[in-house]
Amino acid sequence: MDLIINFLVAAIVSGTPLLFGTLGEILTEKAGHLNLGVEGMMAIGAIAGFYTGYKTNSVLLALLMSFAAGMLCALIYAFLTITLKATHNVTGLTLTIFGSGLSSFIAFSMIQNAENGVPVLDRSFTSSLANIHIPFLSDIPVLGKLLFQYNPLVYLGVVIAIVMAVYIKRTRAGLNLTAVGENPGAADAAGINVTLVKYVHVLIGGGICGLGGAYMALTIGNGSWVNNVVNGYGWIAVALVIFASWNPAKAIGGAFVFGAFSVIRYYMPTGVNLPTAFYNMLPFLVTAIVLVISSVRKKKKHVEPAAIGAIYFREER
Repeated sequence: MDLIINFLVAAIVSGTPLLFGTLGEILTEKAGHLNLGVEGMMAIGAIAGFYTGYKTNSVLLALLMSFAAGMLCALIYAFLTITLKATHNVTGLTLTIFGSGLSSFIAFSMIQNAENGVPVLDRSFTSSLANIHIPFLSDIPVLGKLLFQYNPLVYLGVVIAIVMAVYIKRTRAGLNLTAVGENPGAADAAGINVTLVKYVHVLIGGGICGLGGAYMALTIGNGSWVNNVVNGYGWIAVALVIFASWNPAKAIGGAFVFGAFSVIRYYMPTGVNLPTAFYNMLPFLVTAIVLVISSVRKKKKHVEPAAIGAIYFREER
């Protein structure tokens, strides 16, 4: 029983950055934009959050900077695809290359200037992101460890997912967002400012992706910077959007399922000796399977926003 509980806890911890990336991409795709730059935005968010935490020792500033960095990357994408009408796929791929490269460049400079060549966060900073203990709730057998003993960023991801689900389904602004993603011409004719809706949600989506990168940078490595910390999670997040059917609430479960595949190597029964490369490949293999299965699903609720990837020309509506 302890092994199973520990496995589930590890899956949730490992799946949290995927949750942030997935939520950010859901918001972007709901606006009709397929941004394949999630990996780059997470990478920029990672270095921005770590560098800010390293210099200021403030968790709040680190998270705000990672969010802002993700937004700035998304602004580049938004300007090119919304204002200049550039192709979504190519722009997103370029953003991934740009974000990953810039992150590595800044990290190299940070390492060069760090004592002993290893930038390490202050112990007081890392303790602020340690697992919390909620009186009474954290002490409940089994459920206490499964639900009430995580670091604050895990709960932040779940809260964002719930707020997004309510926002998209239950608010006027969320319904306007859905309308823009389905038919921007009709939304424009109804008086919705399509350009504003697209810009706002693409930028916020990028900021949420940046938080996913910050989560990895600030919680992995015991306070030390880890090169290439995002390590393909951004690409898995793009597939998770389909797995979750563009539903933020479903993204919670989907992220934790994929998180389980990332840590399953450490919880295999004794005697099962599979190559390390197999475990490294497993999350991406499952991602490919999800994409194949999703391509044959015909249910309306599993279909992406109708105008996703389409370039909107107002004069042609």
